[in-house]
Amino acid sequence: MQSVWVQLLVLAEQTATRHGASTGIVGLYEKLGLAFFVNIAVVIICLATIAERVIFLASKFRVDSRELLTQVRKLVQAGSIDRAVKLCEAADVPMLQVFRAGLTQVNRGDEAVVIAIEEQVMDVEPKINKRIGALWSLANIGTLFGLLGTIMGLIRTFAALDQVQDPGLRQQALAHGIAEAMYNTALGLSIALLCMIAHMLLNGWAKGIISDLESSSTKLTNLLTTSRNQS
Repeated sequence: MQSVWVQLLVLAEQTATRHGASTGIVGLYEKLGLAFFVNIAVVIICLATIAERVIFLASKFRVDSRELLTQVRKLVQAGSIDRAVKLCEAADVPMLQVFRAGLTQVNRGDEAVVIAIEEQVMDVEPKINKRIGALWSLANIGTLFGLLGTIMGLIRTFAALDQVQDPGLRQQALAHGIAEAMYNTALGLSIALLCMIAHMLLNGWAKGIISDLESSSTKLTNLLTTSRNQS
Protein backbone atom coordinates (compact mmCIF):
# COMPACT_ATOMS: atom_id res chain seq x y z
CA MET A 1 0.00 0.00 0.00
CA GLN A 2 2.82 2.37 0.89
CA SER A 3 4.57 1.77 -2.43
CA VAL A 4 1.36 2.62 -4.28
CA TRP A 5 1.15 6.01 -2.52
CA VAL A 6 4.82 6.68 -3.28
CA GLN A 7 4.22 5.97 -6.95
CA LEU A 8 1.17 8.24 -6.96
CA LEU A 9 3.08 11.08 -5.32
CA VAL A 10 5.92 10.75 -7.84
CA LEU A 11 3.39 10.80 -10.67
CA ALA A 12 1.70 13.81 -9.07
CA GLU A 13 4.95 15.71 -9.08
CA GLN A 14 5.64 14.80 -12.69
CA THR A 15 2.11 15.82 -13.68
CA ALA A 16 2.39 19.13 -11.83
CA THR A 17 5.68 19.89 -13.55
CA ARG A 18 4.30 19.00 -16.96
CA HIS A 19 1.19 21.13 -16.48
CA GLY A 20 3.04 24.11 -14.99
CA ALA A 21 5.53 24.35 -17.82
CA SER A 22 3.16 25.87 -20.35
CA THR A 23 -0.20 26.84 -18.92
CA GLY A 24 0.53 30.07 -17.03
CA ILE A 25 -1.89 31.59 -14.51
CA VAL A 26 -4.94 29.71 -15.79
CA GLY A 27 -3.04 26.46 -15.61
CA LEU A 28 -1.90 27.20 -12.08
CA TYR A 29 -5.49 27.90 -11.06
CA GLU A 30 -6.62 24.61 -12.61
CA LYS A 31 -3.75 22.74 -10.99
CA LEU A 32 -3.86 24.25 -7.49
CA GLY A 33 -7.42 25.51 -7.00
CA LEU A 34 -8.88 28.71 -5.58
CA ALA A 35 -7.83 28.03 -1.96
CA PHE A 36 -4.16 28.08 -2.93
CA PHE A 37 -4.42 31.59 -4.39
CA VAL A 38 -6.35 32.80 -1.35
CA ASN A 39 -3.49 31.54 0.80
CA ILE A 40 -1.00 33.38 -1.43
CA ALA A 41 -2.90 36.56 -0.52
CA VAL A 42 -2.69 35.55 3.14
CA VAL A 43 1.09 35.13 2.76
CA ILE A 44 1.38 38.64 1.35
CA ILE A 45 -0.66 40.06 4.24
CA CYS A 46 1.48 38.15 6.76
CA LEU A 47 4.76 39.38 5.30
CA ALA A 48 3.47 42.96 5.10
CA THR A 49 2.33 42.83 8.74
CA ILE A 50 5.63 41.40 9.94
CA ALA A 51 7.67 43.95 7.96
CA GLU A 52 5.56 46.87 9.21
CA ARG A 53 5.86 45.78 12.85
CA VAL A 54 9.62 45.23 12.62
CA ILE A 55 10.19 48.62 11.01
CA PHE A 56 7.92 50.38 13.52
CA LEU A 57 9.43 48.80 16.63
CA ALA A 58 13.00 49.18 15.40
CA SER A 59 12.59 52.84 14.43
CA LYS A 60 10.35 54.14 17.21
CA PHE A 61 11.95 52.36 20.15
CA ARG A 62 15.62 52.70 19.37
CA VAL A 63 16.26 55.03 22.33
CA ASP A 64 18.61 53.85 25.09
CA SER A 65 16.35 54.37 28.12
CA ARG A 66 19.20 54.15 30.62
CA GLU A 67 21.24 56.82 28.85
CA LEU A 68 18.18 59.02 28.46
CA LEU A 69 17.28 58.68 32.13
CA THR A 70 20.86 59.52 33.11
CA GLN A 71 20.84 62.70 31.05
CA VAL A 72 17.41 63.75 32.33
CA ARG A 73 18.48 63.08 35.92
CA LYS A 74 21.51 65.34 35.55
CA LEU A 75 19.40 68.16 34.10
CA VAL A 76 16.65 67.81 36.71
CA GLN A 77 19.12 67.75 39.59
CA ALA A 78 20.73 70.86 38.11
CA GLY A 79 17.33 72.56 37.98
CA SER A 80 17.30 72.71 34.17
CA ILE A 81 13.80 71.38 33.52
CA ASP A 82 13.48 73.41 30.32
CA ARG A 83 16.61 71.84 28.88
CA ALA A 84 15.31 68.40 29.81
CA VAL A 85 12.05 69.14 27.99
CA LYS A 86 13.95 70.29 24.90
CA LEU A 87 16.02 67.10 25.04
CA CYS A 88 12.79 65.07 24.94
CA GLU A 89 11.52 67.08 21.97
CA ALA A 90 14.51 66.11 19.85
CA ALA A 91 12.66 63.27 18.11
CA ASP A 92 9.14 61.89 17.65
CA VAL A 93 9.78 58.79 19.75
CA PRO A 94 7.30 57.34 22.29
CA MET A 95 9.88 57.06 25.06
CA LEU A 96 10.74 60.74 24.72
CA GLN A 97 7.04 61.62 24.66
CA VAL A 98 6.54 59.84 27.99
CA PHE A 99 9.46 61.70 29.55
CA ARG A 100 8.27 65.01 28.14
CA ALA A 101 4.75 64.47 29.51
CA GLY A 102 6.12 64.13 33.04
CA LEU A 103 8.63 66.95 32.78
CA THR A 104 6.05 69.49 31.60
CA GLN A 105 3.89 68.79 34.67
CA VAL A 106 6.59 69.23 37.33
CA ASN A 107 5.32 72.63 38.44
CA ARG A 108 1.77 71.34 38.88
CA GLY A 109 2.52 68.85 41.63
CA ASP A 110 3.28 65.17 42.11
CA GLU A 111 -0.19 63.98 41.20
CA ALA A 112 -0.13 65.82 37.88
CA VAL A 113 3.26 64.27 37.05
CA VAL A 114 2.04 60.75 37.83
CA ILE A 115 -1.19 61.14 35.86
CA ALA A 116 0.57 62.65 32.82
CA ILE A 117 3.13 59.84 32.66
CA GLU A 118 0.56 57.09 33.16
CA GLU A 119 -1.73 58.51 30.47
CA GLN A 120 1.12 58.73 27.99
CA VAL A 121 2.20 55.15 28.71
CA MET A 122 -1.40 53.98 28.22
CA ASP A 123 -1.46 55.72 24.84
CA VAL A 124 1.81 54.12 23.75
CA GLU A 125 1.20 50.48 24.76
CA PRO A 126 -1.61 49.76 22.22
CA LYS A 127 0.63 51.10 19.44
CA ILE A 128 3.34 48.63 20.44
CA ASN A 129 0.99 45.62 20.37
CA LYS A 130 -0.91 46.74 17.28
CA ARG A 131 -1.45 43.98 14.67
CA ILE A 132 0.79 41.48 16.46
CA GLY A 133 -2.24 39.50 17.66
CA ALA A 134 -3.54 39.37 14.08
CA LEU A 135 -0.68 37.03 13.15
CA TRP A 136 -2.23 34.27 15.25
CA SER A 137 -5.53 34.68 13.42
CA LEU A 138 -3.73 34.64 10.06
CA ALA A 139 -2.04 31.38 11.08
CA ASN A 140 -5.44 29.80 11.67
CA ILE A 141 -6.83 31.24 8.44
CA GLY A 142 -3.89 29.89 6.44
CA THR A 143 -4.26 26.44 7.99
CA LEU A 144 -7.99 26.32 7.32
CA PHE A 145 -7.64 27.45 3.71
CA GLY A 146 -4.90 24.86 3.24
CA LEU A 147 -7.26 22.21 4.58
CA LEU A 148 -10.05 23.54 2.37
CA GLY A 149 -7.77 23.32 -0.67
CA THR A 150 -6.88 19.76 0.26
CA ILE A 151 -10.54 18.74 0.54
CA MET A 152 -11.44 20.52 -2.69
CA GLY A 153 -8.59 18.79 -4.49
CA LEU A 154 -9.75 15.39 -3.33
CA ILE A 155 -13.38 16.16 -4.23
CA ARG A 156 -12.36 17.23 -7.74
CA THR A 157 -10.25 14.11 -8.07
CA PHE A 158 -12.97 11.62 -7.17
CA ALA A 159 -15.50 13.54 -9.24
CA ALA A 160 -13.17 13.33 -12.25
CA LEU A 161 -12.54 9.61 -11.72
CA ASP A 162 -16.23 8.87 -12.19
CA GLN A 163 -16.15 10.45 -15.64
CA VAL A 164 -12.94 8.79 -16.92
CA GLN A 165 -12.85 5.20 -18.07
CA ASP A 166 -9.34 4.93 -19.48
CA PRO A 167 -6.96 3.56 -16.78
CA GLY A 168 -4.11 5.83 -17.86
CA LEU A 169 -6.27 8.95 -17.72
CA ARG A 170 -7.71 7.88 -14.39
CA GLN A 171 -4.21 7.59 -12.97
CA GLN A 172 -3.31 11.04 -14.30
CA ALA A 173 -6.47 12.54 -12.81
CA LEU A 174 -5.70 10.92 -9.46
CA ALA A 175 -2.13 12.22 -9.54
CA HIS A 176 -3.40 15.70 -10.44
CA GLY A 177 -5.77 15.74 -7.47
CA ILE A 178 -3.13 14.50 -5.05
CA ALA A 179 -0.75 17.20 -6.26
CA GLU A 180 -3.38 19.91 -5.68
CA ALA A 181 -4.17 18.56 -2.22
CA MET A 182 -0.51 18.34 -1.16
CA TYR A 183 0.38 21.81 -2.46
CA ASN A 184 -2.49 23.35 -0.51
CA THR A 185 -1.63 21.42 2.64
CA ALA A 186 2.02 22.43 2.44
CA LEU A 187 1.21 26.10 1.88
CA GLY A 188 -1.32 26.20 4.72
CA LEU A 189 1.13 24.65 7.18
CA SER A 190 3.93 26.95 6.01
CA ILE A 191 1.75 30.01 6.65
CA ALA A 192 0.88 28.74 10.12
CA LEU A 193 4.55 28.19 10.99
CA LEU A 194 5.56 31.59 9.63
CA CYS A 195 2.86 33.42 11.57
CA MET A 196 3.44 31.52 14.81
CA ILE A 197 7.19 32.11 14.78
CA ALA A 198 6.72 35.78 13.88
CA HIS A 199 4.07 36.17 16.61
CA MET A 200 6.36 34.61 19.19
CA LEU A 201 9.30 36.86 18.30
CA LEU A 202 7.32 40.09 17.90
CA ASN A 203 5.27 39.47 21.03
CA GLY A 204 8.43 38.91 23.06
CA TRP A 205 9.97 42.04 21.58
CA ALA A 206 6.86 44.08 22.38
CA LYS A 207 6.73 42.79 25.96
CA GLY A 208 10.36 43.77 26.44
CA ILE A 209 9.67 47.28 25.12
CA ILE A 210 6.62 47.70 27.36
CA SER A 211 8.56 46.46 30.39
CA ASP A 212 11.38 48.91 29.68
CA LEU A 213 8.87 51.72 29.11
CA GLU A 214 7.06 51.05 32.38
CA SER A 215 10.31 50.72 34.32
CA SER A 216 11.70 53.96 32.88
CA SER A 217 8.44 55.83 33.53
CA THR A 218 8.44 54.65 37.16
CA LYS A 219 12.03 55.79 37.64
CA LEU A 220 11.20 59.13 36.04
CA THR A 221 8.19 59.56 38.32
CA ASN A 222 10.31 58.87 41.39
CA LEU A 223 13.00 61.25 40.14
CA LEU A 224 10.61 64.13 39.50
CA THR A 225 8.61 63.77 42.69
CA THR A 226 11.73 63.36 44.83
CA SER A 227 13.51 66.33 43.24
CA ARG A 228 10.41 68.51 43.64
CA ASN A 229 10.00 67.61 47.31
CA GLN A 230 13.67 68.27 48.02
CA SER A 231 13.53 71.65 46.34
